[in-house]
Amino acid sequence: MITLALYSMKGGVGKTAAAVNLSYLASAGGYRTLICDLDPQGASSYYFRIKASRSFNSSKFVKGGRIIDENIKGTDYPNLDLLPSKLSYRNLDIALDGMKKSKFRLKRVFSEVTHEYDYLFLDCPPGISLVSENVFNASDFIFVPLIPTTLSVMTYEKLLDFFAKKEYDAGKLYAFFSMVETKKSLHREIMEKIESDGRNVLRTHIPYRSDIERMGVYREPVTAYLPHSESAHTYAELWEEMRAITGKGAEG
Repeated sequence: MITLALYSMKGGVGKTAAAVNLSYLASAGGYRTLICDLDPQGASSYYFRIKASRSFNSSKFVKGGRIIDENIKGTDYPNLDLLPSKLSYRNLDIALDGMKKSKFRLKRVFSEVTHEYDYLFLDCPPGISLVSENVFNASDFIFVPLIPTTLSVMTYEKLLDFFAKKEYDAGKLYAFFSMVETKKSLHREIMEKIESDGRNVLRTHIPYRSDIERMGVYREPVTAYLPHSESAHTYAELWEEMRAITGKGAEG
């Protein structure tokens, strides 16, 4: 199982939209795919119309074991399952802090399903916390949506500094531009500068589109309800780039 995180310190950059569409595309390609919603807002759970059971909470999640299997739900799509979030995940840092080897706890939890799936997608909450460090340790690749604005770039620079300070492997970090509006000169200028710096930046740019925002209305990936749209084609191109990075073939 290959674990891919959609992560950013900054909120509102398109993490969930990317996680939902990319996990759908992976499953449509025949890969056994699980998406884990780590954000207490539960947006990816909402998009896939799935709720966690009442008895599930952050404390049970970090303990792992049979409770994980019991709470993994099938989506409306073949090969795609989801482990939904709960509002109690706002206390996930506290629950992790009480565990041994607290920065590696989620890696251990996810290891229990490693033979059941080809890909695990993590839809991560914003911020940089103990949950984030668990994500860094559990993930094989970390994809960072980057809106081409000053503040978004600043948070990405801080993430790179954090990786260097804590000696995490920055080679697993890949950025991609998200919510791009090419009519804005600032967006064009920032993308040109970042791409010319020779960093791990993917070629595909996710545009700012109303049909992506409408995922919340239809509660489906845009790649499922508008498969021939420009947005769907762009996510498909992004997935092909990511899949190639993971070393998997075109079909599962």
